[in-house]
This record gives sequence, C-alpha cells and structure tokens, in this order.
Amino acid sequence: MYINSFLWPKLLKANRRGPWHLRVLFYHGSEEPNEELPLEWYHSAFSKLMKLSNALRNVDEVDGRLVHIDNDSTIWDDHVIHKMYTFKSLARAFLSSPAVHHAPKNVVVATSTTTGSIVKTCFSKANEREPLILNSLTKVCNYLNISAQQRKSVRLTICPQVTQHRIWTGALEEILMGLKSELESLNNRFLPKTSQMGEQIISSCLHLLADTAMSSDHDSVSWMRLTPTEKNKSESSHQWGDILEMFDDLMHCLRSERKILYHMSKLEVMKEGLFQIKDVLMDRDLGYREARHQESMVQKKLSKSLGHSSPCLFTLLQYYLYGRVRDSEVDFHGGVYQGGVKGTYCLCIGKVLTSDEEKVVWNGVKQLDRALGLFKFVWETAGMKEVLELQGHLWYVGAEDRTLTYRGNVFFLRAIRF
Repeated sequence: MYINSFLWPKLLKANRRGPWHLRVLFYHGSEEPNEELPLEWYHSAFSKLMKLSNALRNVDEVDGRLVHIDNDSTIWDDHVIHKMYTFKSLARAFLSSPAVHHAPKNVVVATSTTTGSIVKTCFSKANEREPLILNSLTKVCNYLNISAQQRKSVRLTICPQVTQHRIWTGALEEILMGLKSELESLNNRFLPKTSQMGEQIISSCLHLLADTAMSSDHDSVSWMRLTPTEKNKSESSHQWGDILEMFDDLMHCLRSERKILYHMSKLEVMKEGLFQIKDVLMDRDLGYREARHQESMVQKKLSKSLGHSSPCLFTLLQYYLYGRVRDSEVDFHGGVYQGGVKGTYCLCIGKVLTSDEEKVVWNGVKQLDRALGLFKFVWETAGMKEVLELQGHLWYVGAEDRTLTYRGNVFFLRAIRF
C-alpha cells in the first residue's frame, strides 16, 4: 500500500491538554502497525525531522512548557508551537518502526550495574511509546503496580510530610508567583483592567501568605512572642477561607485565558485543600502557642482529607521533593521490566529532544530524572523489596550515541538516523 509522502501530516493527530499532548494514529487505524510504511514515507519523514530540528534548535519543551533555551522564557508563538507539535508527532511515528535505526523496538535495557543482568527490550509496545503525564499519586502507583494495601501505607506516610505548614504555604506561593510570571509574559494579550485586577489579587494573596504563622521566628523562645492585644486580634483575624475567596475571584477574573495559563489549573487543584482548612486562622500575630496550634490544624486537616488520588496531594508532593508544582511529563511512557536476576526490576522512560545542544540535553536529563526520582520515592515508601533500577532514554536527530550518568541514574542518548 503506497502513501504519498506529502500526506504524512494527515496521519498525525494532536490531542491537547495544556500546551500539548500528542498521540499518533497510524494510517490503518490500529494501535500497533501490522505492516511497514513505504520507504518513501521514511525518507520524507526524516527530511522533515531534520528541518524541524534545525528550526527548533534553540527551543525546548519542559513538562508542558515551550521555552527558549537561552533565557528559559516561555514561548507563546502559535507558529513555533505548531512546529513542536509536528516534530513530536513525527518523531514518535518515525521511531515506532522497527526498521528505523535505533527505533524503540531495538532498544535493549542495558546491563545492570548491580546484578549484571539483562532484561527484555523496552518501548516495544505501542502504549509504551505514548506520552505520560504524572499528575496523581494513583497514576504513579498504577504504573508501579503497587497493591491497595501498600497504597494506603504510602498515603499515610506521605501526607504528614507534604502537608507541613511550610510546604503548604510554599506551594501556594510558587503557584501564585508562577501565575504572576505568566501574566507578565502575556500582558499584551489581556485587557489592561483584567491584567491589573489579576495582579492585584495575586499581590493580596502573597501579602496574606507572608503574614502566616510560619513567618514567625521559630528560633526565638516562646515567652518572647507575646500574645497580641484584643484590638490587634480583631484587626488581623484572617482565615484560610480568605485565600479561598481570592482564588475564586482570580479564576473568575482570568476565566477567558484559563486554557493558556498553566498555573490557573493549579489554583483549582489547591482549592480542594483550602476548602478543608477555610476556618483555620492564618495570622502570625497569634502568640507562639496559638500560632503553632493553627499550623498543626492545617497539617492535620489536610492529612485527613486529601485522598490518594488527590491532585492537591500530588502537587504538594512535587513541591516537597523538588520545590516545584508543575506535573512531570515525558514523551515515552516506557514501563517497569523484569530483570534477568530474581528480585530486580528496571524502570525506563523516554523523551525526544529538539537538538543535541548541551542545555537541551541536560534539560531533558533533569526532566526525566525528576520523574524517575518520583517513581523511586513512591517505590521505596511502599516498602517494595525488589531492587528498582532507573533509566532515561533520549532521542535526537544526530550522528552520535552516548551515555550520561546523573544523580546515580543512567541516561542513554540515541541519535535518530535513517
């Protein structure tokens, strides 16, 4: 069956969630191709990949955000975004063929550094070459095949850690600062009144968060922190419900741009936790003992109410581990593979890079490393007895293969050639 090489864009379908998430639909409509595409298609596809790689050499995609590698600024240009859509989709289709050099079906999980074992090929199934968005603890546990009993243990262990007052307030501040940065970079797309109102609400939220109990100096002894007078109490009786109302106002103010502002989705996620603690006081001028009691109430209420599948809990976990709130995203789902020696497993995930520029490569390595670290953290928290080794696989249009080690994990850089 011959397919005109100029028709290849019609074989690809983009499915958006946030900036972009891609899925390739092969010409015959099944998940796994049962025959090779014509050789002419691969020649045309590889030529297009090279052109797009050159055009996107100074562009990178990090966890759903398109950025300039020189200054890490967000790219909003629809033309550039479309090129990235095309590049990612085409690379996935190109790499899906076992006939292509270094296609995923030919990737063998490397020899284990600890056991000397070799396990089967990774990325060999169609679903293993799909994108992966890590946005809940349940999804991570499903990936690792963790039992229901172990999941309960994971939640009970994680909740008291990630709901600490400083983690909670730090995550909220990170979201608000991220939204503020997005508004500034998109200022020309908003009506002046809308932009100004949004920035004012963000500033008010940040001001209230700066006045929370954790802002008190915990190094000073308790008797030095006097309980405020009744007048001061009445003047500063803020509750977490005030922040909840501000979040509602902010989301209403920016509702027309909700789809392009990533941190708006995180505002919605954090409202779950805010609703649970809306009656808890958040002032720092409460006196030492009362302030600590209110902080403890935040932790207890959040620990009790945030369920295993809660995006709010997962956001707190991301901030706890990495000081960031963005969900981890990778291009190749991969999987957990049985090792050649009993009691060993190897977890592999992958990413397609726009170029072999050092900053692009290291951005990709660090992005995969965060996802791998998240898997490792949950694996160990669940008390899994088996040894889990972690590998990242990165592809780019180039000529050389190489291997990197970062934070104890191995990353294989594989050149796309034809």
